[in-house]
Amino acid sequence: MIELQSVAGGIVETTQESCPDNGLAAEPALAVVAASLPARLSLPAKGSCWYCEKPLDSVRRFCGKSCADAFDEEAEFTR
Repeated sequence: MIELQSVAGGIVETTQESCPDNGLAAEPALAVVAASLPARLSLPAKGSCWYCEKPLDSVRRFCGKSCADAFDEEAEFTR
């Protein structure tokens, strides 16, 4: 939390309360979040479904939910 404090002469100084250090780093928490995200979110659109190769527009990655779910399931087994 940052607080502004007025001192003599109209100068404003900021003070910052320090957060208690519980000994945990932020990076492992990010790794847990990244591991829980589906692998399909990192895939670029390629003009066809990543699972069944059905032609698609240049924005979509999968033709439907069934292919997206099947891709996630297969990715989970191949880790």
